[in-house]
Amino acid sequence: SFGQNYPEEADGTLDCISMALTCTFNRWGTLLAVGCNDGRIVIWDFLTRGIAKIISAHIHPVCSLCWSRDGHKLVSASTDNIVSQWDVLTGDCDQRFRFPSPILKLQCHPRDMDKVLVCPMKSAPVLLTLSDSKHVVLPVDDDSDLNVVAAFDRRGEYIYTGNAKGKILVLNTNTQELVASFRVTTGTSNTTAIKSIEFARKGSCFLINTADRIIRVYDGREILTCGRDGEPEPMQKLQDLVNRTPWKRCCFSGDGEYIVAGSARQHALYIWEKSIGNLVKILHGTRGELLLDVAWHPVRPIIASISSGVVSIWAQNQVENWSAFAPDFKELDENVEYEERESEFDIEDEDKSEPEQTGKLNIACSAVGGTRPQNEFRMTHLQSAHVTGADAAEDEEVDVTTVDPHSCFLQQDYKALLPVSHVVMRSWRYYKARGKPLLYLPIAPEVEDALAGGERKTPLGPRQMKEALGSGRTTTMAQRTQVHPLLGVKGDGKSKKKTAGRPKGSKGKDKDFLPPKPWAQRP
Repeated sequence: SFGQNYPEEADGTLDCISMALTCTFNRWGTLLAVGCNDGRIVIWDFLTRGIAKIISAHIHPVCSLCWSRDGHKLVSASTDNIVSQWDVLTGDCDQRFRFPSPILKLQCHPRDMDKVLVCPMKSAPVLLTLSDSKHVVLPVDDDSDLNVVAAFDRRGEYIYTGNAKGKILVLNTNTQELVASFRVTTGTSNTTAIKSIEFARKGSCFLINTADRIIRVYDGREILTCGRDGEPEPMQKLQDLVNRTPWKRCCFSGDGEYIVAGSARQHALYIWEKSIGNLVKILHGTRGELLLDVAWHPVRPIIASISSGVVSIWAQNQVENWSAFAPDFKELDENVEYEERESEFDIEDEDKSEPEQTGKLNIACSAVGGTRPQNEFRMTHLQSAHVTGADAAEDEEVDVTTVDPHSCFLQQDYKALLPVSHVVMRSWRYYKARGKPLLYLPIAPEVEDALAGGERKTPLGPRQMKEALGSGRTTTMAQRTQVHPLLGVKGDGKSKKKTAGRPKGSKGKDKDFLPPKPWAQRP
């Protein structure tokens, strides 16, 4: 339907073998990575709705995931304070880092695939460089308030941080210098805690989810213009005035025109139109389930939500209307036998009469003019030239393997300034320097021989794989001073039934980030 780019109904579920906790799409929406409670990362081919790969990533539950820009790398965090980078094609661990406290969220740099933003629990955010394993602790507004969330802006030029007192800091990514700041206040000038910050894929808008159950939408350009201690006004304030619903997870649509928020009380998704601020749709899941995560498809009006360990897909109601393509199309209630006419579907009509060909030749002769012998020679020459051109068109090889980069996914910053040809050229140069993006996985899932009981020539189905993985290794949770909030979710007792160990033969090297004292600001 025209002008309606948001999902309307449920479109099935994805069973990830074990309980799903978090999910994220790659830049193109072709692959969906799901982090599970047993430490596995299940990568789904979203076109076929099948499992493309399973990575035995962590021992403890996966709490956060993020794709790199080209889709070849996947960064994950688990509840045992470990951050790992994975090669999606091979499933090998490139690097592993250990932090002193649980990880609430991590995010890859939108442009620089070497930088990762990590938000530890009750600690200042950390900007991690993967190539040299160096880290920079970001400055905070109040050293006594370390409940800080952080996020890159759309281009990765600035980092936005927010604390429990409602203070937003805008830092330069390269220098970590303070560029702008403001405080989120309620109607009575009281501050409210910042729960999350999310940016749109297109445009300069971002949203702030606060503890007062209001989603505020701001314009990033206005924030930078106001500078330090500014007082910007939000573009929209979104909330549930009837039920006063607190929000678990919020995000923008792929085109940035809609905002979806998942309720923290039940499996319900609220969708607003950003430009007007009106509520356009409420999607209700199974009654009594709690929502864990929400992700909007980067290109299509599709939402993936997680509740009770299952990924639910929400999409539009597709109605087939073939008459829109062929006005004379007739829909049949039952099969009808069709009698084929003689030579109806033949390439050449073998029953064509000779006088008809002579008539066509006479008409062509009168059109070109001249005597009959000259015209016969001309028509013979034209017919031979036509046959030669047809044969050349048939012999022409069509390239069906090369995929040109789509301008929809590339160089979003320069679309308004450059023509399409320049955008495509810049995109082609980028991918030529960085390598081809990873859109799909050509690898079928394989189950370890110890679990499958020997070699298998055919891949297991979802039910068979679920039974095979049920006998995997079990581990016990190590005691820590700080417990990840994800471990306190209701129904967590189910998540301890299926656990998995760390993958064997990992090429990554552990890098211990346990300082003798808590994180301290660098001068």
